[in-house]
Amino acid sequence: MTESPAAQKEGSPFEVFRATLKLGLTCFGGPIAHLGYFREEYVVRRKWIDEQGYADTIAYANSLPGAASSKVGIIVGTHRAGVVGGLAAWFGFTTPSALILIAFGLSVNYLQSNITNASWLHGLQIAAVAIVFQAVLGMGRRLVPDLKRAFIVAGATVVSIVFVGFSGTQVSIIVVSGLIGWIFLKKIPIPQGRSIVAARIPRWLSISSIIAFFLLLGLIPLLKLIFPSNQPLEVFYAFYSSGALVFGGGHVVLPLLRTQVVIPGWVTSSQFLAGYGLTQAMPGPIFTFSAYLGTILNIFPNGILGGLFALFAIFLPSFLLVFGPLPFWNNFRTRRSFQSALAGINAGVVGILLAALYNPIFVTAITSVGDFVLAVGLIVVLIVLKRPPWNIVLLAALGGLALGFFRLI
Repeated sequence: MTESPAAQKEGSPFEVFRATLKLGLTCFGGPIAHLGYFREEYVVRRKWIDEQGYADTIAYANSLPGAASSKVGIIVGTHRAGVVGGLAAWFGFTTPSALILIAFGLSVNYLQSNITNASWLHGLQIAAVAIVFQAVLGMGRRLVPDLKRAFIVAGATVVSIVFVGFSGTQVSIIVVSGLIGWIFLKKIPIPQGRSIVAARIPRWLSISSIIAFFLLLGLIPLLKLIFPSNQPLEVFYAFYSSGALVFGGGHVVLPLLRTQVVIPGWVTSSQFLAGYGLTQAMPGPIFTFSAYLGTILNIFPNGILGGLFALFAIFLPSFLLVFGPLPFWNNFRTRRSFQSALAGINAGVVGILLAALYNPIFVTAITSVGDFVLAVGLIVVLIVLKRPPWNIVLLAALGGLALGFFRLI
């Protein structure tokens, strides 16, 4: 890849932080929208990276688990100002929404019990129906272009619904979907040319990050068996494994997080969906939903400490998967077996999200004819009228208040 002189110029971590803080305050709309904002800022305006390098960065971020848009920002920040620049990129992009969601988490119990029977919070649950419906539709169009992958989606959806209460369901679906793709999806296009390589990542850090990623994923379950009453260990693994096993980022983390925090009773289903609905109105990465969940946990750690702890745990895999495999990316990105397995995994992820749209989102949020009418209206506004997600969240809150008012009459 040939870079422009501007792209080759070294920057400073503070420069990266200022740019990403602006994005963290203005990037609404989820991972796909974030990539459009990033391109305008990094490629067009600042010229930190060229078009081909940006496209390769997106391909890398979508090929491995973790927060997709955040990984793109970390890679560009590292490319611009080294490892510290990558950290600065994440901090600037993540801080605004994380702080707001922690504040909301601190007040949610009061709000739920004191404001019009929390009818506006129920509206936020209905907003999640519309937003996840749009995500399923968009991902399906992009990731399921043929009958073979449609069968993978169908199977993943059925298994997810039938075995919804089992903690290993999503991981098993991802593994099996990858194997099916590897065996049956042989005609996947292979990318050409060289990808961007963040050569400023030291080799020792790269190797250490790869080891740490797998060590944490495998060692913590053993530690949980040795220390079964260690609540911080339980919480850390719940969020770390969610960040380490979710492909596609954004909305796809929803079913994994629900399994980790709602099934064991750490968070109620209504609290979970209300927070998820509000997260759609926030700028920055959807993974900051973890900050809200960590704040409202009914086990230790919780509160502000819990919010920061959960935020660190869920984003740690993204850092390890940027600083780890990236220098070796060119060695396996053009292998057909890798692309085939990835195509199968992506189809399985669509099935997992489709199942989550039904349960818990639809069955929890839609409890009356009025709820259903509001959900359909929000879908029309979001998909047909193409209004941004924060508009949908505002309309959902107002609609929830209206439905609550009429129920009281």
